[in-house]
Amino acid sequence: MGRLFGTDGVRGVANADLTAELALGLSVAAAHVLAEAGTFEGHRATAVVGRDPRASGEFLEAAVVAGLASAGVDVLRVGVLPTPAVAYLTGALGADLGVMLSASHNAMPDNGIKFFARGGHKLADELEARIEKVYTQHRGGDSWDRPTGGGVGRVSDYDEGFDKYIAHLMGVLPNRLDGLKVVLDEAHGAASRVSPEAFARAGAEIVTIGAEPDGLNINDGYGSTHMERLRAAVVEQGADLGIAHDGDADRCLAVDAAGNEVDGDQILAVLALAMREAGQLRKNTVVGTVMSNLGFKLAMEGEGIEVVQTGVGDRYVLESMKEHGYALGGEQSGHVIVLDHATTGDGTLTGLMLAARVAATGRTLADLAGVMTRLPQILINVPDVDKSRVGTSPELATAVTEAERELGSTGRVLLRPSGTEPLVRVMVEAADIEQAKAVAERLADVVKSALG
Repeated sequence: MGRLFGTDGVRGVANADLTAELALGLSVAAAHVLAEAGTFEGHRATAVVGRDPRASGEFLEAAVVAGLASAGVDVLRVGVLPTPAVAYLTGALGADLGVMLSASHNAMPDNGIKFFARGGHKLADELEARIEKVYTQHRGGDSWDRPTGGGVGRVSDYDEGFDKYIAHLMGVLPNRLDGLKVVLDEAHGAASRVSPEAFARAGAEIVTIGAEPDGLNINDGYGSTHMERLRAAVVEQGADLGIAHDGDADRCLAVDAAGNEVDGDQILAVLALAMREAGQLRKNTVVGTVMSNLGFKLAMEGEGIEVVQTGVGDRYVLESMKEHGYALGGEQSGHVIVLDHATTGDGTLTGLMLAARVAATGRTLADLAGVMTRLPQILINVPDVDKSRVGTSPELATAVTEAERELGSTGRVLLRPSGTEPLVRVMVEAADIEQAKAVAERLADVVKSALG
């Protein structure tokens, strides 16, 4: 697998890349590293463990629980819950560690392990690196210092986690959703019980699709990566809006009453204005990424709200928010972080807050989302080039400068080397899609000739 930890935990094909042995060993290593870091000092350590409904999550959960308990950590199993619910419960229960078994929006054969530190925050990079190093050193398990007798961890089911998380969501909802009809697409994933329950308790009339997980159908034709069924259902049901989650429900995308998709940039724009009105948008700033649509940035500037852009990935958005004290941030893909109420992207919370804005204003979602105009965005992947030379090629620099001059203030060029493949991504935005396409194709040709 190369380096084990990626930008969002450890992922791979379950029982091929991500085996029970690996899950057990990483869990033991995590317990030892956190103990050495002083996390468990002075008390008996506790961990919260949850999973999405994938079939492989059953044996991987057993391996993680066994590893933690064998290292002297008491385990609270919360069962099938969204990633943000496990993060929330880790903090709310005062646990020392949280573990979520999920591969998010990936197809069913994949699975993943994500660790949360005390408080429900993502583990620091240096701790992940240390866990990986310790795991590698002790692979095989013979050299661990193992507790015996009463020193081993105890395992119990924490069935109250579902209601505790729902109560948290209800407690932060700004207003009720009475009078709204909402279609929910749960991707046959971790929010299949949570999200319908939350929206119903908030007063919405709900229609649910993709909420019958069988362990094998997660993300299969439903959810935020497959919006077709939700768009059709919203129109067919005459609903006010639709909400789509991914497999672990840390994402939220939406659909307006006419069946048009409302992406993460538009959701951020709507929530930014709502939070500013409520006095909650700290420093009058919202955090996006370099891939946020230019239309989002222009709209926020037009409303007098500052936009801070980070690298692509919700981890970078979160880092910026925590470092500078911002309250709202997210990505076009639907990862939206409301830091006062969640330590990670929370798709159910985002959907509730978006619906609450519709209910509070009496305006349609299409009207609210119309605060920004999505500029046409063309993305071309140019393979088999020397991506390391993107920033040093004079020929490419000249071509980019010419393109930016042609596009003016209502267009944008972004060249990004892929993090995992030998290719360069050429992204062009412009008010006119034909212009965006022409400029993107021209730049892609220059990338091929200059870096090939």
